[in-house]
Amino acid sequence: MTAATELAGLDATGQSELVRRGDVPAAELVEGAIERIQRLNPQLNAVVTPLFDHARATIAAATPTGPFAGVPFLLKDLIVEIEGTPFHEGSMFLRDNVSRYTSELVIRLRRAGLVILGRTNTPEFGMAPTCEPILHGPTRNPWNPAYSTSGSSGGSAAAVASGMVPMAHGNDLGGSLRFPASACGLFGLKPTRARNPLGPEYGDAIGGWAVEHALTVSVRDSAALLDATAGPTPGDPYPAPPQTRPFAAEVGADPGRLHIAYTSRTPGGAPGHPDCVAALDDAVALCASLGHEMVEADLPGLDQVVGAAIGTVFEAATAWIVRYWIRHQGREPEPDELDPLTRAYWEAGHRVSAADYLLAVEKLQRFSRTVAAFLTTFDGWLTPTMSEPPALIGEITSTRQEPLRAAQRGARTVAYPLVVANITGNPAMSLPLFWNTNGLPIGIHLLGRYGDEATLLQLASQLETSRPWAHRHPQIHALGCTTGTEPIN
Repeated sequence: MTAATELAGLDATGQSELVRRGDVPAAELVEGAIERIQRLNPQLNAVVTPLFDHARATIAAATPTGPFAGVPFLLKDLIVEIEGTPFHEGSMFLRDNVSRYTSELVIRLRRAGLVILGRTNTPEFGMAPTCEPILHGPTRNPWNPAYSTSGSSGGSAAAVASGMVPMAHGNDLGGSLRFPASACGLFGLKPTRARNPLGPEYGDAIGGWAVEHALTVSVRDSAALLDATAGPTPGDPYPAPPQTRPFAAEVGADPGRLHIAYTSRTPGGAPGHPDCVAALDDAVALCASLGHEMVEADLPGLDQVVGAAIGTVFEAATAWIVRYWIRHQGREPEPDELDPLTRAYWEAGHRVSAADYLLAVEKLQRFSRTVAAFLTTFDGWLTPTMSEPPALIGEITSTRQEPLRAAQRGARTVAYPLVVANITGNPAMSLPLFWNTNGLPIGIHLLGRYGDEATLLQLASQLETSRPWAHRHPQIHALGCTTGTEPIN
């Protein structure tokens, strides 16, 4: 086994410790990750824009410092930019686009010592719960390459799950960190609104729905990374509530006896797929065995009025995204430069008036108060992350003849309302606690209170200790083995 392969068995914290002790130079971490990407990416199509020379130049210019000194990292090809490098957002319309600025989040990632090796695949503008853009083609799931990684951070999820890098950037507008975490067997934390910066270009993307963070193998990596990147910048519309201590200090801390609501029912009243219900039942039993009080309860307020308001905001958001890029490109997209689904959403967004949008926002703000009241009684709300196991590649795609096919088919896989966390701004997470009989991971999702990542991280760490998952490796992994792929049921 080569050194590059051995490093794939360590999380980001473990790799950085090797550098701090002087056991492994930072350049070796970077070259090891490059070797793994070159070896595995042809099977997975996770990395769509390699920046290997950029990474090597970073290492050559100065020895990285910070909590993740020398650790290789990948950026999702959406929202977050690096000046002078290609930036496509999964769209044919942007296939020749080069970034004109560097995002504040990238500055903080570099300050933490991370070395960026490239960009990962995403559906066009992050609009679909899969990762199969026309521009770059599908990213395949390392657990079984016939299946989707879900979306929209599916490229990053495949890269981390396969051991290319120990963690990778993602963002979340309606579940885009948490769905791929479920599909690829990873930990996915969606932080509180405004916890991480969106500047200098954005202040409050889509009313605060969009948030930035990462997909990780370990809970400790997610917490330590959030410590390194969190905090407002001058001019931000508002800050997130300050934490009382570092997020890393919550890992291993006793969460106490939590009062957790749970349901297997989707907002329509029907349960999810039997595998997803089995995953929930397993998680409820595990939490109860750890002393937590589990109470079956549906989230109140999720009615058709709220559903219609979500649709209005989503259509308006698509119109904004496309118009944003028309302004920057100086022209409108040609007929073949947008995926059919994006074009359908864009056209629908044209019909949303300013009053329609503001009325929808008002409805969703009232709903947020209902959720906040519910979470004064409970410490969190537990559901499966996805309502079906990962779909086959090609199932969640649209055509010109059926432009909404991807949305309609994709909705069957993401029927649990993860978007609630984006509407309210609350933190939420997906945990990899269950695998079905086909060897595919089925994540469990917890919605937390506003500003309270601490409780989520404490519980996640407790569950990770009780039901470890880092030893479980998919079919396609840098270690070249399938340790622990037996189902949990």
